Amino acid sequence: MNSPQKKKVPIFNVEVGLVRTRDELEKLNAHLEDKVRERTEDLSCEIAQRERAEAALREERERYRELFENANDILYTLDLTGRVTSLNAAGEQIIGHKRREALGTSIGEILGEEYQDFVQGMLDEETNGKHGTAYQLEIVARDGRPIELEVSTRLVFDKEGRPVGAHGIARDVSERKKLEQQLRQAQKMEAIGNLAGGIAHNFNNMLTVILGYSHLILSSGAADSRIRAQVETIAGAAERSVALTRHLLTFSRNQILQPKVLDLNAVVRQTEKMLRPLIGENMNLVSRPGRDLGRVKADPGQIEQVIMNLAVNARDAMPDGGALIIETKNVEFDEDYIRWHPGARPGTYALLKVTDTGCGMDQQTMSHIFEPFFTTKEAGKGTGLGLATVYGIVKQSGGHIWVYSEVGQGTTFKIYLPHAEESAEPVEPSEMRVERRDGGETILLVEDEAALRRLVHDMLERYGYTVLQAESAEAAIILCEQHGGPISLLLTDVIMTGMNGSQLADRLRTPHPEMKVLYMSGYTDGSILRHGVLRHGTRLIEKPFKAETLNKKLRETLGAKA
Repeated sequence: MNSPQKKKVPIFNVEVGLVRTRDELEKLNAHLEDKVRERTEDLSCEIAQRERAEAALREERERYRELFENANDILYTLDLTGRVTSLNAAGEQIIGHKRREALGTSIGEILGEEYQDFVQGMLDEETNGKHGTAYQLEIVARDGRPIELEVSTRLVFDKEGRPVGAHGIARDVSERKKLEQQLRQAQKMEAIGNLAGGIAHNFNNMLTVILGYSHLILSSGAADSRIRAQVETIAGAAERSVALTRHLLTFSRNQILQPKVLDLNAVVRQTEKMLRPLIGENMNLVSRPGRDLGRVKADPGQIEQVIMNLAVNARDAMPDGGALIIETKNVEFDEDYIRWHPGARPGTYALLKVTDTGCGMDQQTMSHIFEPFFTTKEAGKGTGLGLATVYGIVKQSGGHIWVYSEVGQGTTFKIYLPHAEESAEPVEPSEMRVERRDGGETILLVEDEAALRRLVHDMLERYGYTVLQAESAEAAIILCEQHGGPISLLLTDVIMTGMNGSQLADRLRTPHPEMKVLYMSGYTDGSILRHGVLRHGTRLIEKPFKAETLNKKLRETLGAKA
């Protein structure tokens, strides 16, 4: 009979047979202890790994929470019905709704019903397969501020891939949009300025001919009274056109300036004497000069014109009276100011601030005030060039202009002129007493505009000058060589095709070192500065001019020391 098989007993997943001896029992105990120790170690490793994973998860959640809470953009989540399920601190700050108010509330209740339909449509589009949407919209914050947002959204899915909501990022781009608008406005002003400057340049040449011949006829005494009256009317219209053209040149920053280092407070004090009778008795003029005001480099006559134009503008905005306040002080532009004010450059400035308590302007009007011929006045009450002229003077002087206004609250213009390192220059008397006599010298006239060349030739001959005339710099050089005799003065246009007036003068100084130079120009753009025409001591007459003005300038130039 077969003996019974040993029964195997599983202990800790270890199969053992029946124990027969003490040695076997000890071995079995040792084996079991090893297995228990190994299993304990495995469990400890698993617990440690789980704890590390949980710690990493907590750390990741904390990092996400910090990112969520500290982001500058609005971060939010919605369920599929458009109700807010989370909102960060930036969302509270920008839209003005507290988180406890927003959570569980529909977008329509927070921003308006029109946005509820918009958001629901977006969610439906994404649910139907459109992966992510980006759009712009303008909302109204709780305090009534308009806010422009750039929004990007994406659906959130559960483990089974079913959409359960959406998360989104919204960026407040209101300031950026404002800067873009300011940049477009600056570019538009630059384009208008270039157009105005080009028109003024050509117009000046024609005005010189009209005005010049009108005065030649009037001074000749040959016309009868009826024709004389007609010519005087022509001359008067030309004079008004000259003023208009100068406004355009100033706006386009192509006017000839005579900058000096100035005490801005002294200019304001001088201008106030002219302002009081101009603005009327029903307006209170208040002056607040700043202490230790830095010097500026500008044309004093142009700065006076800026103040006068702003004062006239303020007077018209206060028909029933009010206050006109003129202030000065030192300011400094830092990087933060530059960031939000296109066109401004860092540095120290003298601020000229002109404030009125008048009717003020809305944003639409303010966007056009510096454009030439824009005016809110009745027909015939203004040319629309006052503020355009102010803009041109400030920009040509290297400054910056800013305006703030509200309807019914008045207007403030802030004009910033960069500080100059030099000391202020004293006001000097007239350079010399001009000897009023006719000439007899030889003048080399160079002008590429035929009608203008004939006019200037007639003007010069009337005063007894011997005139050599050329239509270009190259022709002038040949004429000068053929003449052989002395030439007292070169009268030349500044900008000509090919060689310009400055280059011509340099060419002719070698054979004629005694020759004086007088430049003519109706358009003083950047090329004049680049070619050195306006360096110290250079003499220039602006087009248009009259015969007596030209002769006076010639006598000054011929009588000046070399």
